[in-house]
Amino acid sequence: MSENFNLFDEIDNAVEKALSSRGVANILLLGKTGVGKSTLLNAVFKGDFAETGQGRPVTKTTRKFTKEGVPVSIYDSRGLEVKDYKETLDELETLVSSLNSLSDPHEHIHVCWLCISEGSRRVEEAEIELAKAMARRNIPVIVTITKAMSDQGFRNKTIELIPDARNHIRVNSIPLELDGGISIPVVGLDHLVTLTMEVIPESQKNAFAAAQSIKLDAKVSRAHKVVAGAASASVGAAAIPVPFSDFIAIVPIQITMLAGISASFGLNLDKVFLGTLVSGTFTSVAGSMGGRALVGGLLKMFPGVGSAAGAAVSATVAASITTLFGEAYIATLYKLLKDDPCKELKAEDVTRAFKEKLDS
Repeated sequence: MSENFNLFDEIDNAVEKALSSRGVANILLLGKTGVGKSTLLNAVFKGDFAETGQGRPVTKTTRKFTKEGVPVSIYDSRGLEVKDYKETLDELETLVSSLNSLSDPHEHIHVCWLCISEGSRRVEEAEIELAKAMARRNIPVIVTITKAMSDQGFRNKTIELIPDARNHIRVNSIPLELDGGISIPVVGLDHLVTLTMEVIPESQKNAFAAAQSIKLDAKVSRAHKVVAGAASASVGAAAIPVPFSDFIAIVPIQITMLAGISASFGLNLDKVFLGTLVSGTFTSVAGSMGGRALVGGLLKMFPGVGSAAGAAVSATVAASITTLFGEAYIATLYKLLKDDPCKELKAEDVTRAFKEKLDS
């Protein structure tokens, strides 16, 4: 098997698989002009999403916004402020029905954020009807009460008037300083992320966790699932014990796992990034190498495992190696990002920190 092993092909395949399986989360963003939708998007997602994302019209009143490297699409609907909102409602229902009838779940609308400004103290008929329409189509609706400074019972009012929503949450996206030295802190964004993670489909959770920049723990949680899946796959690879020196089947699993974890954390994953990580971590010898040398370099990193010729890899050992390796990478990324989840990480810095973690 070692003669057929090609490190660069494995890296290419791992990147493609990780990005494809992560997919994209699609959010329908509803709310009148001025409620703070752009501020909310910039606060929740990486890189000033509302300003730097690319938009294109999908209906007369709705535009789809995307940003390269951020696995989320925002369908921003305008027109709720017009007196006759029926056209907007009909367009949205047609759009959602069309998208959610497609065979590819990555094209579906996965959640709706219905934004209502707390300062308005008013719930419009358009907002009530739109929430009903989305609920009829099984789109989870989260009423997001923006610019939250003083509730005065307004959240309870939205609960009463929009009972079809899954939840109602007050948020303030940026800190504010009011006259008289009154400070209004950022509130509710972590709760919004948590609630969204709960209601979006399982197949979109990795994408949303990777795209958001509020809760690092959400990324960690999804990365743990990647490790668990890789450990299970390694058990299958070791079902028939073979010598360590020929145990190439585990290497693609390890590479794919690193790619999956990187994607779950929302890193700028590409062939160069993963190639640097793999070549710098699996072995001290850079560049192209044979499967035997690569496996040997990997196994030497784990005390008590060794790389003795003729030894056999059991399912338990394979799973243990995979789990230790993956969890060490998660711990590395967490340490690098804990103070700034939006920080752009260079492959060289990640590789250096990962090797230090494995050697510790």
